[in-house]
Amino acid sequence: MFSIRRISEKLASFLVEFLGDQTSHAMQRCNVVWILKLMSVSWVRQGFGMEDGVFCGVFDGHGRCGQFISKLVRDYLPFMILSHRNALLLADAAADDDDDAAFSDDAAASSSADSSGNSSPQPSASASAQMLEEWRQACASAFAAMDGELKLQPNLDCAFSGTTAVCAIKQGRDLIIANLGDSRAVLATMSDTGYLQAVQLTVDHKPSVPEEAARIKRSGGRVFGLKDEPGVMRVWLPGENSPGLAMARSLGDMRLKRHGVIPAPEVTSRRVTGADLFMVLATDGVWDVLSNEEVVSIVCATPRKQHASKAVVEAAVQRWRAKFPTSRVDDCSAVCLFLHDHTLGTAAAASAAAAAAARKARRASTATPPAS
Repeated sequence: MFSIRRISEKLASFLVEFLGDQTSHAMQRCNVVWILKLMSVSWVRQGFGMEDGVFCGVFDGHGRCGQFISKLVRDYLPFMILSHRNALLLADAAADDDDDAAFSDDAAASSSADSSGNSSPQPSASASAQMLEEWRQACASAFAAMDGELKLQPNLDCAFSGTTAVCAIKQGRDLIIANLGDSRAVLATMSDTGYLQAVQLTVDHKPSVPEEAARIKRSGGRVFGLKDEPGVMRVWLPGENSPGLAMARSLGDMRLKRHGVIPAPEVTSRRVTGADLFMVLATDGVWDVLSNEEVVSIVCATPRKQHASKAVVEAAVQRWRAKFPTSRVDDCSAVCLFLHDHTLGTAAAASAAAAAAARKARRASTATPPAS
């Protein structure tokens, strides 16, 4: 296992190689923008894994050191995912070389096999399926390694501080989503009938989810809410009323790791189609006050792609102030990844058409019936 303290120079050269002075240009080419606010941070990189690959992520810190943890994870987790993926590629290449050598040695014997072909090598899984599995393993390993490295940082108190992480990796037409905590990824896609739909790609890992609560309780942790927070479940230590963590998975929060709060991401994949328009990654500060459909509509109503994530965050902040005027606005951060060059115009047209159809249906339903 490599250490964060030992790879800082390597990471710096890595970022210069892939980003350099081309950061703004890369973001324009992949149509991605990011917003930073308080303890939540975002990160975007073009050319991740393959030439047209993209990595984007949102990391929402919590606790006394949450701001530092979220930034540390933002800076290192993408590198660690790529490092673990490259290790898998090297292992696969070595295995293929061994298989080729064995096949060459047995060529004479194989030529005498019967017509059933039983002695011929079985076909492997598709390249796409293998790639997705490699990314799944790389994400799982990198998240675990990242959590372990946080624990080793001498000047960072991770006992009751941590961060969420929701990451999207685009490789050609494939999307790999790795999520941990209560940030969320939502996809905007066109239905068969031409309506714009918001499809949630991740599960919010909150203590209110039965499977998450059951794991925590099996490990000795406690799950309950407070009287002044109806509907909000939190995780507590067995023998003391702290820390009251509002999520069931995180990076950091070391005191809770023995009591069911895990650093394991949920990794899923999706093949991008022509109907898929854009994806939004955002912290719970956005999703707590805006629905998936509202966020998709806000992006569609934004004239320029470069302003889409800013519009989402500003709408969330306004909603917070209107809904909770005496409370502090929660951290809000968002990333919008547009999947096609024509996305925004197509989405806006579809949204307008759907709204017009809805208005027409309402008028028809309220019209006075003809006299009999």
